Amino acid sequence: MNIQEYFGRISYNKPHKDADLQTLTAIFQHHIQSIPFENLSMHCGEAIELDLQSTYNKIVRKKRGGWCLETTHLLFWALQELGYDVCILGANSYDPAEKGYTAQINHILLKVVIKGESYIADAGFGGAYQMWQPLMLISGKDQPQVPGIFHFMEDDGTWYFEKVKRKHYIPEHSKNDFPHTPELGNIRKIYRFTLEPRHIDDFQELNAYLQVSPDNILRKKSICSLQTTSGVLALVGWTLTEMKYNYTEDMDLVNITTLTDEEVEKTLKDKFNIVLENKLVPVNVRGLPPNLVDKI
Repeated sequence: MNIQEYFGRISYNKPHKDADLQTLTAIFQHHIQSIPFENLSMHCGEAIELDLQSTYNKIVRKKRGGWCLETTHLLFWALQELGYDVCILGANSYDPAEKGYTAQINHILLKVVIKGESYIADAGFGGAYQMWQPLMLISGKDQPQVPGIFHFMEDDGTWYFEKVKRKHYIPEHSKNDFPHTPELGNIRKIYRFTLEPRHIDDFQELNAYLQVSPDNILRKKSICSLQTTSGVLALVGWTLTEMKYNYTEDMDLVNITTLTDEEVEKTLKDKFNIVLENKLVPVNVRGLPPNLVDKI
């Protein structure tokens, strides 16, 4: 594994002498705009191995993406290589359908300490709840970014990560051009976590479970999402969603297209720079909303 090869994968060619916040932010943004959040391996007959060399080969050399366990683990390695004080944390995702957090930890994120200040860097949430730059770990402070306003709330050692939602304008779905708001309420809960350090091996059981459990959303839907310079792209099954952030004040523009099987393969190559070795079988189980851009 080679840090320069990783930099080539994320198109990063700036100086990186200091393990400072500015460099962390630049690398983080290149990472999320180059490496898709995707679970396509499980929908084209590939096993996902949760070890660093396998992840590196898949994402850096084969130019694929991965889910949180892969993309964030790769970022963890890169930041360690650059001398950052970084550790892995585990989180329980919020499930809007169940109106609660998952009972088991099912997500990883990173805590980075720079000059005594702690920051959260999460490169693997995907969709419209993906932060675009590291967030200061401070309770109750609104932290505006292009995707929206994020904040943390701390309660007795448990941290809650949330985002203030914006309205969605979906041209073909909007009656009389009125904006569409996906869910009632202004706050979207994302996940909760503690500051207990974790090791990637702590997630081996989760990695295996997610690949075989028929009930989890990653089995029910083939997903590929990527942050762009102006918003986010998401391909869920045959549904391509293109979101442009802050199209007008406090409103995101959402365009939704339904693709054919042939167009799915072409879209993966043209918009996500992904060429699969095996045949993808798109999946989008009915009964769940096709527009997962604000769900994944």
